[in-house]
Amino acid sequence: MDRSADFLHNSNMRHPASNPAIRSFNLFGETGDMPDLVHCEAIAARSKLYNWELAPHRHVRLHQFLAIEKGGGEAVIDGDKRKLKANTLVNVPVGSVHAFTFVAGTLGHVLTIAAEALDETTREGEGLRPLLAQPHVGRSTRVIHRLMREVLSEYSRLDFARAHILRAMSAHLAGLVARQIEQGGARAAERGETALQRRFESLVARDFLKHRSVADYAREIGVAPGHLSRVMRQATGAPASRFIEARLVREARRLLAFTKLPVSEIGYELGFSDPAYFTRVFSRSTGISPRMFRDRLEMPLKR
Repeated sequence: MDRSADFLHNSNMRHPASNPAIRSFNLFGETGDMPDLVHCEAIAARSKLYNWELAPHRHVRLHQFLAIEKGGGEAVIDGDKRKLKANTLVNVPVGSVHAFTFVAGTLGHVLTIAAEALDETTREGEGLRPLLAQPHVGRSTRVIHRLMREVLSEYSRLDFARAHILRAMSAHLAGLVARQIEQGGARAAERGETALQRRFESLVARDFLKHRSVADYAREIGVAPGHLSRVMRQATGAPASRFIEARLVREARRLLAFTKLPVSEIGYELGFSDPAYFTRVFSRSTGISPRMFRDRLEMPLKR
C-alpha cells in the first residue's frame, strides 16, 4: 500500500474516562498530538519532570516499550505491582493502566509507537499480536538496549527516510520484545474478568468490520451485555460499545495514514453505507474529520 505520511501522525484521541483518577494521555502528562508514528526518549527526560514518579494513566492509542539499563524502581500495570531493576524490559499495551516510580538517575529508554503503526508491522497468524497485547515485565538484553539507543539517535535526526527507518526499527524491536515475552513464559491463565476482556477484544479484532452489537458479542461469550460493558468500563474507562467503535476508528486512521483511498471509499471499506455517517463517527471519536486528519499527516515536520 502507498504510504501517504512520511513524518506526522496525529495519535490523540479524545476518550473521556469514567474514573477521573486515571488520566488518558498520549505521552505522560500530554493530551495534545504526538507528532510521529514513533517517539523515543530517555526514561529520565520525562520522569525527572515529575520527580521520577508517573501517576496511574493509560494511553488510548499508543503502545510502549521500556528498557531499563541501570537503576530501577517499581511498576504497577493493570493492578499488578512489579519491581524494576537493571536490564528490565517492560511492555505496556494500548489501554493498560500503568504507573512508574523510578530510582533517581535511572538510565534507559522508552519507545512509544502508534497502534496503527504497530498493526502495520505485525501480521495476524505470526503470534506476535497476542504476546504484545499482554503487559509484561521481564529481562531485557544488550541487543534491545543497543537498538533503543539507535532508535533514539535516528529519532533525533531529520534526515531523508527518517519515518521509514523508524518504522522498520520499531518493527525489529517489537519482534525482540515478543520473543522475550514468549521465552519468559507468557501467562496461560488469567483471572476471570481479565480473561473476559481479552476474549471480547479478540472477537472484536476478528469481527469489527461486521458492525456487531455489544449484545451479539455478549451472546457469543455467554455473559449479559451489561456485565460485559461493566468489565470493559472498569478495564478501559469506557463501555464495550466505545471499544467496538474505537477499533473501527483505529482501522480508519490506519487507512487514512497508509493509503490514498478517498475518505468515502475508506468508509465503505469499513462497512459504513453512508460516508456522512462514517465522518460523524470518526469526528466524534477523534475530534476532527477524516479529511482534516489526513491533511495534518501531510503537513511538513516542524520542531
